[in-house]
Amino acid sequence: MRHLVSAVCGAFCGIVLCAAGALRAEPVVVVELFTSQGCVSCPPADAFFARLAEDPRVIPLSLHVDYWDYIGWKDSFADPRFTERQKAYARAIGSKTIYTPQFIVEGLDRVEGFSADETLAHIAHRLARPSAVSLRVTRRGGGLVIHADADPPLDQPVRVQVVRYLPEQTVTIERGENAGKTVTYRNVVTSWDNLGDWPGRAPLELEVALAGDAPAVVIVQAPGPGEILAAARAD
Repeated sequence: MRHLVSAVCGAFCGIVLCAAGALRAEPVVVVELFTSQGCVSCPPADAFFARLAEDPRVIPLSLHVDYWDYIGWKDSFADPRFTERQKAYARAIGSKTIYTPQFIVEGLDRVEGFSADETLAHIAHRLARPSAVSLRVTRRGGGLVIHADADPPLDQPVRVQVVRYLPEQTVTIERGENAGKTVTYRNVVTSWDNLGDWPGRAPLELEVALAGDAPAVVIVQAPGPGEILAAARAD
């Protein structure tokens, strides 16, 4: 993976204070839900996740995995790359087991199965923690302009990623464990792409092409995958 070119681009206000006297922007927390249309335990988690999508402090991203497809219903949103991302999270903590549903908060906190209380506690904890990385994302023409700064400078490179998603999709499931159910899914991820590694020492200014008008999120994350240091919407 290539390293992103850093350039001094001034003081940009993002998730944390970036200049003396600046106002602190509202913090946000990324919540990933690994789910499947074919998993009988998933609909309650999907419904809870839909409520999270109404909170501006939360960036919820639903990743549909493909390992339930063999039961009799092929998930229309499933992507083997999302299954691999979930496996990578498991490998990062030395686990050989993956679950659906599974919530991962800020790349660190894992909730296997569905527990609203546990997930909300992790979200509250992460919202209270300041980030060393400020991030601002704006649309320009047919692309995104990404500004990031780290104070203090980071001690290792981090990965800059762009995620596209469908805000809402309703599916009637005809076969498998959830046969006969109609489920409305929120923030269904359609792509999760790595732009490259940012050393995190000099500020970053990067412009990338972006096809279509689907919402996008930029995520700055430690390798592993590990902790998500910053995220910003580009709706």
